[in-house]
Amino acid sequence: MRQALAVEFRKIRRRKVWLIVAALIFVQLLWSLWAFRNMDARKLAQGWMHCLYQFPLLNSIMMPVIAAVVASRLCDIEHKGRAFKLLETIMLAGRLFHAKFLCGACYMLAAAFLQVEVMVVFGTVKGFQGSPPWDKLLCYLLFTTVVNLAILLFQQTLSLLFQNQMVSLTAGLIGTLAGLYLMFFPRTVERLLLWGYYGVLMLVGMDWDRETRITNYYYMPVNWAGFIVLLVMSCILYVAGRALFVRKEM
Repeated sequence: MRQALAVEFRKIRRRKVWLIVAALIFVQLLWSLWAFRNMDARKLAQGWMHCLYQFPLLNSIMMPVIAAVVASRLCDIEHKGRAFKLLETIMLAGRLFHAKFLCGACYMLAAAFLQVEVMVVFGTVKGFQGSPPWDKLLCYLLFTTVVNLAILLFQQTLSLLFQNQMVSLTAGLIGTLAGLYLMFFPRTVERLLLWGYYGVLMLVGMDWDRETRITNYYYMPVNWAGFIVLLVMSCILYVAGRALFVRKEM
């Protein structure tokens, strides 16, 4: 498996997939500079919570597209060269599916790590009150990574099954819209779709007073039940996606 993973990285070394992740982090950094440009003492006191509330919202908009693009870049090489039959002579289809997923997972994990780093550096420089809430940041890292990987599995399956990569990219765009709108629905509805889990696993809630127009943030209990459901869904996606690819006629 190590050799198969190394081959995947060599195949995409000139495809500049890392630029996709870098662009995401850069856009989120620009958004942070704009959103936190004028902060009084009350806002600085809630700065960490504000970050942990806003970044999942950004993820619901950006991450499905990023996962779709990463999966497409990983899988369209073989489609263009019609190389799946050739690869199957030296590598089992199931191993190829696993290697591509691990390769894409490295990029999605890097995106989550960079997000946490941006939050810590930005909050420290900006002067957020108190030390970084490492326990919440670690939970954010865990939850964001698992949601990212679940969506990547879905997108990779589409990219492998369909030669036309617009199918996968269109699904990513639809997922972006679904993830954003699901934020406004009850949690029971959010749990029905993968893209809603950015909201299901949020660690911070918001209370907006219409009369005073003051926003207050507060920590919510960790939704471990939702996390377990997501893990089960991810396992089902992996087994189903791998089986569909193995049975696909090349």
